[in-house]
Formats: sequence, C-alpha cells, structure tokens
Amino acid sequence: MASLLAQTPVDIGEQWILKPSQPIGTATQFQTPGAFISILLKNIYVLSGVMLLVLLIFGGISIIMGGGKSDPRKAGQGKKVATAAVIGFFVIFAAYWIIQIIQKVTGVEILNPAIPTPAP
Repeated sequence: MASLLAQTPVDIGEQWILKPSQPIGTATQFQTPGAFISILLKNIYVLSGVMLLVLLIFGGISIIMGGGKSDPRKAGQGKKVATAAVIGFFVIFAAYWIIQIIQKVTGVEILNPAIPTPAP
C-alpha cells in the first residue's frame, strides 16, 4: 500500500481532456479562478432548474398518491418537498439577480467573463 502512495503525483490538468487534442490544463477559459467560477455558476443555475423540475414532479406525484389513498402523511410529505423546491428556486433566483446587480454596479462581468488570450 505504501508503494502506491509513494508514486509520482498525477497532473490532473493534463489528464482531464476537454477535446481530443486539448487537456483541461491548457484551456484558456480556466486560466483565472474568476473565469472558472463564472463557468461553474452557469452550470449550477442549469442544474438547479433541472432539480426544481424533478422535485416538483416528485412532490406533486406524492401529493396525488397520498390523496388517492387517503394517506395524509404521504400527502404532507409531498407538500413539504414541493414547498422546499419552490423555496430553493427563490434562493437561486435571488442569487442570480444579486449577481446581476453586482455586475451593473461594479462593471465586472461575473457570468460572462472575457476569455484571456494567451501570450505569444
């Protein structure tokens, strides 16, 4: 086991491949932490929208199933899931608009950063 841990470290930037000829370590869009966070934020917003849809469908089905079987516990559980999904949506929505306000006030593009060009 010790021999496995003693091996040379792996450069993750060279191992993760974006395109067949470009590892993630040489990608120009990830040169600054701000650019990485901006790309990450966009994907988080999309993922949260998909999660909202799934949770609302699950909560709605639970409410319907609980109402059909006259099981108030299951209906209440579905109501809690749907309520939590809507509250989560409002938190993400508010975060997005706070970022928009910060962009307008400071003039710094957070969600649409300029990709730095590599020096020749």
